[in-house]
Amino acid sequence: MQGRNYTLVTEFMLTGLTDIPELQVLLFVMFIAVYTITLVGNSGVIALIRLCPQLQTPMYFFLSHLSFLDICYSSSVTPKLLTDLLKEKKLISFAGCFTQLYFYAVFATTECYLLAVMAYDRYVAICSPLLYLVIMSVRKRVYLIAVSYTAGIINALIHTVAASRLSFCGPNTINHFYCEGPPLFVLSCSDVSLNELLMFVCVGFNLISTMFTILLSYTCILATILKVSSSRSRQKTFSTCSSHLIVIIIFFGGFFIMYGRPSSRQTHNLDKVVSLVYIVITPMLNPIIYSLRNTEVRNAFRKFLGRTLFQHM
Repeated sequence: MQGRNYTLVTEFMLTGLTDIPELQVLLFVMFIAVYTITLVGNSGVIALIRLCPQLQTPMYFFLSHLSFLDICYSSSVTPKLLTDLLKEKKLISFAGCFTQLYFYAVFATTECYLLAVMAYDRYVAICSPLLYLVIMSVRKRVYLIAVSYTAGIINALIHTVAASRLSFCGPNTINHFYCEGPPLFVLSCSDVSLNELLMFVCVGFNLISTMFTILLSYTCILATILKVSSSRSRQKTFSTCSSHLIVIIIFFGGFFIMYGRPSSRQTHNLDKVVSLVYIVITPMLNPIIYSLRNTEVRNAFRKFLGRTLFQHM
């Protein structure tokens, strides 16, 4: 089989979350509500930032892209999950599986880099406030966004192309609710050592580079905040970072649990739960976190709502 692809499998079967019909219906109702909130919440954040002049700053420019990514990477998995909850056989075509793998990797990796970019943005805003708009110019913002998407596309291409060269000539049941690399490798009758090495190197590089940027940015931010004499000023300055920190903890916490546990492939049920929180729940939480903890967003929403109601009176 070496050197040639003897792929016999034309479709895969996903195990999904559960085989109990009553529980599947309950999960369908829950997740379609969560997905609806994800779409409405993140679309609302994007629209609010685009329509409100007071939110036309670099921070909210990046936040609008975060909301866009949340919609995209949730949509790469959730619609298929919802339809499978209503089916007895959860089938996905060979091409559909690798398409899902590609787009999920693109958007998840891009979000990693975007969160690092947002940490750098907070560093510039707090440590160099007078030069903030000069440093974070429109050109610089577009460049940072382009770098984030490029990193996501390159990472996804590496894994998808490497996985597509594998041979699948035996069992076709993926023990997951979506197409992810490690559960897919288990089914291959080819040597997957290269795929596992690429997974280790790429995931490791993406995590280390983004986490290093985030930790360095917040170390400088903390040092600057501690120099502020007034406790009220310190609290006000730190509050501009609190929403971003919560999102980072949730996102990277899920990432580390998914890919950082040596025994994760033997604990399939835990993997599914963590993936569910990471892919379905987290994109719903982000706009809620930024709305509840960000005074500027709340005020902008009130003004926009008041202006809209006034125009229709």
